[in-house]
Amino acid sequence: MTAIIRTTRFTADPAATEEVLTRRVALIAALRARRSGPTEASLTRIDERTWVDIWRWESQADLEAAMEVAHTLPEAKAAFEVAQDPSAETGELVDER
Repeated sequence: MTAIIRTTRFTADPAATEEVLTRRVALIAALRARRSGPTEASLTRIDERTWVDIWRWESQADLEAAMEVAHTLPEAKAAFEVAQDPSAETGELVDER
């Protein structure tokens, strides 16, 4: 089975750091309660304002199903209220060591 990686880059007000973390945890929990995945989620802070969130999915179908559900979740709305200028890329994991 091929893993799918979704990388989302966004900025947030440094004063909202705790909100970013709290709302992200709530969103991941809500998605996991309704769908399979993400199987892993890693958040990196690049600088005071810039974040990169990397989520791993078992398949493209799992990602697509979760994204359909995500649009209806209040946790997703709350998470993106503190995330500014989000951009996302999705790719197939081809090598991991």
